[in-house]
Formats: sequence, structure tokens, C-alpha cells
Amino acid sequence: MRAYELMKETFSRKMYIYIVHLIWLAAYGLFYMLLQPEEEDFFQILFILGGFFLPLVLSAGIFGDDISSGRISFLATKPFWLGELYIYRLLGLSVQAAVHFVIAGCLLLIIHRFTGFGKIENLSGWLFSCWLLFNTWAAISTSLSVVVKRAYNFVFLLAAFLFFGFLNSILGWNNPDDTITEVINAFVKYVCPPFGMLTRMAKGEYAKYSLIVGKYSAIKAVACVTHTIILTVFYGIFGVLLLSRRQFTCSHG
Repeated sequence: MRAYELMKETFSRKMYIYIVHLIWLAAYGLFYMLLQPEEEDFFQILFILGGFFLPLVLSAGIFGDDISSGRISFLATKPFWLGELYIYRLLGLSVQAAVHFVIAGCLLLIIHRFTGFGKIENLSGWLFSCWLLFNTWAAISTSLSVVVKRAYNFVFLLAAFLFFGFLNSILGWNNPDDTITEVINAFVKYVCPPFGMLTRMAKGEYAKYSLIVGKYSAIKAVACVTHTIILTVFYGIFGVLLLSRRQFTCSHG
């Protein structure tokens, strides 16, 4: 019952969350009809909207608002570990995303069925990749929200993503074989959310290597999924530790 209530709170903590889901679903349908001759273009948009922007918007201020308003002190008096609150809020986001992508898939199938627009052969693979990417970004954003005020976790992550993307592009264009460029590429590939790996998996290409299973895996998709789950768990553990420290502060400060 506690798990259900905490996960439900994640969904209903702000009214705009319902509106965000509706806007995103409408955007999928619109782009699907507009880009229906170009299957890959649409799926890339689906991946960016659903896997990257959606978790940032839904997790904006997920703990920062409670901490800034002082509500976290009230929650700290509840008979449960604050790390549990983090875990169930993150799971609440993940369940939200799973339902969201199932509805999105049904919506696109209905549009395809009645209009004949687009192609749906790889739809399930792209939606699954979107969900995996959603979880990694949600874990990072939720952890960051423990230490920044209000909804600044959204702004910070968006700015960091743009900065590293720009830096990586500049270095790769000017000095593609430079040691610093290779280090940054390795960092982005193995430590940051695995955009490239998940994109190749959704396309059916799969990643050649991943952090844990890597080239020793016979099934590259399993390696990619394993790598993504490990990253999500790592980001989540970091957030649990941060929030647990906040519990200590609330109890004694």
C-alpha cells in the first residue's frame, strides 16, 4: 500500500503532468502523420521527445520543490526511510513512462490502421529503447533534484547536455584522433545515458561494446540493455545516498 501511495503521489504531485502526457501523445501523432514517408526521421523524434525531454519535464523539481518548500521535513517524520521515497518516486516515473509508451504505441497503430501512413515494423523496439532511455535520464534528474532548488534540475541537465554535445562535436570535428577527444567520447559512451547504443539497438544494429557485457556477449541487444540498466541503478543509488543524507540533516538540523 505504501509503495502504491508513493508512486501515485509522483504522478499526481502537479496538475501539469497530465497536460504534459497529452501534449506529448498529440506530438507523436502529429509528427507521425507529417513524417510518415521518412520512418527513421519520425523514430528519431520519438526517441528524443519520449526518451530525453519527457523524463526531464516529468521529474522537474521532483525533490527540489519539496526541499525548497520545507515539505521534505514533514515527509522525513513519516515512518519510512527517505531512500524508500526516492526509490518509489523513481519507480513511479518509470511506470508512468511504461504506460505512456504503451498508449503511444496504440495511438500510432490506430493512426496507421485507419490512414495507412508510415511504417510500424520497428515501433516496439523504438518504444522499448525510449523507455530505457527515459529511466536513465529520470534517475539522473531525480538524483540531481535532491541537491538543487525547485525545478532547476531540468535546466541544469538540459544545459549540460547541450554543452557536452557541442564540445564533443567541436573536438570530433577538429581533432578526431586526439587523446582528449577519445576520453570525452569514452565518457559520453559509457557513463552518460547511452543514446548511441539504444539508437543502434532500436535500428537492429546493436552496440559492439558495452561497459559490463561488451564484446563477450553473443547477443548485443542484451549487452545494451544490461549496460543501460546498470547505469540507471548506479544513478539511482547515488540519489538514494544523497537523500539519505538529507534525512540525517532533517533529523538533527
